[in-house]
Amino acid sequence: MMDSFVRRLVERLLEPSRPLSRNRHFHTFETPEGKRALTLARRLRGLARDVRRCLDRGVPPEVREEGADGDLRVELRFDDLAGRRTAFLTGEEYALLLRVPGMPEALGDARRAP
Repeated sequence: MMDSFVRRLVERLLEPSRPLSRNRHFHTFETPEGKRALTLARRLRGLARDVRRCLDRGVPPEVREEGADGDLRVELRFDDLAGRRTAFLTGEEYALLLRVPGMPEALGDARRAP
């Protein structure tokens, strides 16, 4: 279960219309919760960037449920590099990823059961 404070920080960090300034709120990001929020937001932004890159090349992401806890696996193929990226997300992290612009359209229909 994700801490509600961490979730709100990540939501604000991912919100393009009203981003949270890390300089203005540096005391918040010095706490363990703030550091976790920064790390998670960075990870989700990077994953969203890679999803867009795959879609631009015509390769849709594969999203599968992992286990009974609602965890998900997002698998991206980079055929031009002959590589893959696999990200394991909790249900809450996936919900935050869907808040990134363009991700509901990119991933919403890709979610499939194993």
